[in-house]
Amino acid sequence: FIHRRVIREQMAALDVERHRSESLLLNVLPRRIAERLKNEPDTTIADRFPSATVLFSDIVGFTELSARLAPDDLVRRLDEVFSRFDLIADELELEKIKTIGDAYMVAGGVPARRGDHATAVCEMALRMRDSLAELAARMAEPIHVRIGIHTGPVVAGVIGKKKFIYDVWGDTVNIASRMESHGVPGSIQVSEATYEAAKASFEFEPRGA
Repeated sequence: FIHRRVIREQMAALDVERHRSESLLLNVLPRRIAERLKNEPDTTIADRFPSATVLFSDIVGFTELSARLAPDDLVRRLDEVFSRFDLIADELELEKIKTIGDAYMVAGGVPARRGDHATAVCEMALRMRDSLAELAARMAEPIHVRIGIHTGPVVAGVIGKKKFIYDVWGDTVNIASRMESHGVPGSIQVSEATYEAAKASFEFEPRGA
């Protein structure tokens, strides 16, 4: 009886640890990618997507802000901004790829293929901008963001053995980054490819050459 009770307790503890490990994995990787890794731990996760949409955003004046605020206040504000972005991405079923400093990267159409990825990402961009405006009003401090979007083919996969991430690569990523870096604070700059994919759902204005 004692022996069986010990086994049951050990099995229950193992089950708790398994659930904890799976939860941690899902915080790092998309669910379907985590399941592929769990079922085939030695496989290379790499997929080509003929069409996806990538968004980059960057908080304007963040370097000056980081020099002025105390470290805990800075991290708290950045966490609030990115947590808002995470909620929007979840609501629209988009994939947060990563954050780099004060930059936020999200993709639509990976790892789950969908035909409306450009429209969904444009919708996220508008919600991100509105959410920051609301946050800035509450903080009584201006917070502006530059957002750039491009649509095209990408390769997506998992890299690394420790602190691994699900990432995307290709010229589409580079152009989305350029759309952001050459954009205007408070505005959303999209490429012609994204415009063609989403023009039926939104109003656009030309930026010029």
